[in-house]
Amino acid sequence: MEIRNAQWITTAADTGDIAPVFRRAFEMRKTPLKAELQITALGVYEARLNGSRTGDFVMAPGWTSYGNRLQVQTYDVTELLGEKNEIRVTVGRGWFRSPLPGWINTEDKARRYAQPCGLIACLTVSFTDGSAETLITDGSWQYGESRVRFSEIYDGETYDASFITKEWLPVKELAWSRDILIPQEGETVRETGRVQARRVFTTPRGELMVDFGQEVTGYAEFTVEAHAGDTVYFTHSEVMDRDGNFYNENYRSAKAEVRYICAEGRQTWHPVLTFFGFRYIRLISWPGEARPEDFTAIVVRSDIRRTGWLESGHELLNRLFSNIVWGQQGNFLDVPSDCPQRDERLGWTGDAQIFAKAATLFYDVERFFRKWLRDLAVDQRESGEVGQVIPDVMPESPCSAAWGDAATIIPWQIYQTYGDIQVLEDQFDSMRKWVDFITGICAGPGMWPEHFHFADWLGLDAPEGSYKGSTREDFIADAYYARSTELVIMTGELLGRDVEPYRKLYHTIVSAFRRNFPTYMTQTEHTLAAHFRLAEDPKKTADDLAAMVVRDGTRLRTGFLGTPYLLHVLTEYGHADLAWSLLLREGYPGWLYPVTKGATTVWEHWDGIKEDGTFWSKDMNSYNHYAYGAVADWVFEQAAGIRHDEAHPGFSELIYQPHPDARAGWLKMKLETRNGTIAAEWKYTGNAVRYDLTTPVPAVVRLNGKETRVGPGEYVFWSGDAKE
Repeated sequence: MEIRNAQWITTAADTGDIAPVFRRAFEMRKTPLKAELQITALGVYEARLNGSRTGDFVMAPGWTSYGNRLQVQTYDVTELLGEKNEIRVTVGRGWFRSPLPGWINTEDKARRYAQPCGLIACLTVSFTDGSAETLITDGSWQYGESRVRFSEIYDGETYDASFITKEWLPVKELAWSRDILIPQEGETVRETGRVQARRVFTTPRGELMVDFGQEVTGYAEFTVEAHAGDTVYFTHSEVMDRDGNFYNENYRSAKAEVRYICAEGRQTWHPVLTFFGFRYIRLISWPGEARPEDFTAIVVRSDIRRTGWLESGHELLNRLFSNIVWGQQGNFLDVPSDCPQRDERLGWTGDAQIFAKAATLFYDVERFFRKWLRDLAVDQRESGEVGQVIPDVMPESPCSAAWGDAATIIPWQIYQTYGDIQVLEDQFDSMRKWVDFITGICAGPGMWPEHFHFADWLGLDAPEGSYKGSTREDFIADAYYARSTELVIMTGELLGRDVEPYRKLYHTIVSAFRRNFPTYMTQTEHTLAAHFRLAEDPKKTADDLAAMVVRDGTRLRTGFLGTPYLLHVLTEYGHADLAWSLLLREGYPGWLYPVTKGATTVWEHWDGIKEDGTFWSKDMNSYNHYAYGAVADWVFEQAAGIRHDEAHPGFSELIYQPHPDARAGWLKMKLETRNGTIAAEWKYTGNAVRYDLTTPVPAVVRLNGKETRVGPGEYVFWSGDAKE
């Protein structure tokens, strides 16, 4: 990359909260044929050539393990060139220099916050006469204060539209590695949608509010008629309190504010170097009358392609499908984050592995996850530990079972959905190192010692005052240890590696697990034992689980780890009706309860808003948290009936085994795979069920206790009263 010939530059003096802007003027004395700008920054940047943005990448250069890998963006800027030219690049703190995470103070956090901003760039221009010139960042550049007076991930942005940079100073070259520079690997982060404000209203407390009707990740754009010096000032929220007033205590320490100092006249603006998670904004200061048409919420996310669709005859279920999709969009902004609003917004490994399968069905996330998995591998600690978040901005925090297992589960899932074995080749050493780490610290034959774990996080059977469910932590740790070891074996076999030691290890783990846990105490314990095939009698375990669910009032009591697999286990062992009852439950706890309370994304807590309108908590209560949206993979695989076995990755051969339910009326699904588009539908007409299947690949059809193999094509099957 030509950019490696450039120099890192920074400001000669600290500009404090003000984002610096770097500039370089140059002339074109010949006719350009093509011009490319390679650029990246220590922070997030917005680059402009002659006043026009050089591309549509938002929050560039994205978020990677900055100490090891920093993405370089390449823009074709040929059409932006003139005879006299000027490049200006504004650099904000971004993820690189913001105080992440917000709720703890560590040496590593202080180190990152104190890092310098930096810019490196190379403009290469080819001319029609066959010659070429390059312009690089070096000591000839200048810097000054920009209109961005403050910008940070959690607290928001302040922008002075009337400010003019009058003092330009020489830059300082920065001693920073160029070996970390890599070409763009992840999906581009872009503005991918616009949501017009639904209403402007005044709360009982007299606050002026704007409601967009949908929770989004991005920022609010507004148009205002104002005088120079007037101020627009607003903050964000996800929900209103039960009295209809502004509420955002659940943002914790994140201020999530926007201040805009107006120029003269009519102007349209939105933040440029940060983002928010919100449905509402509260206008603390606004010149003139606020109208809905003055406000638009701009959706910002990784530009991943939609590949999966679900639709049913049940209105609330359809809203749930929509909420899951919006939740994925809002939390797939360059890394798979837990939430987009409060003082976290981190790439939690546990959340990602829980949702990974559903994520691959709704969107093409192969490139997205492969980039993130490379960061996981380089951030993996020397011991083999995998951090709680990736990029690992919490290196002082211990690893946890089910969170660290993202190292094995996600590569395997990406291979299963898309069929490219290269992801396993790339990640195998990381997968193996995670299992070897656990093995190295085990106190007994294949069993974790006492260690910190998140356990069945937010389990509904949690003891009073605990975030952890009642499922035994060592049970969870050992179950996931077995699963990760199994995945290393299967991956190694595909890659032609010697995995005999892991086969012996797996046998030891399973034997010890069965010896140490002869009985199961919670819904999650039954679920994991059956799903990971650790139970000696999975059918009996699933039957016992079903009986337990019924005794609990046909209510789930699982947390982050049991919930994604609960409906699968019930369905696979003959309890599909009960699985449907859990899915369609409208009361607390259940997937449809938040929908009845107006949710437009998936909640972190089933009762984030209680029946009486009060809140579960202000400490940990996100209203855009995708983890429980993992139920969508059950809808695709079991309810709609479209799946494949592990021997046929990429849906190269299909298993069609739907589980219809009259309460839903009908269910449609469509899935774009690497081997073509699959579509399936079932519909109740009286007691008859019609099944329609369109498959571009061979399929094994399992209906009414019969198994039939069909080739690619369109098929219609009947059941019930109708002729089959």
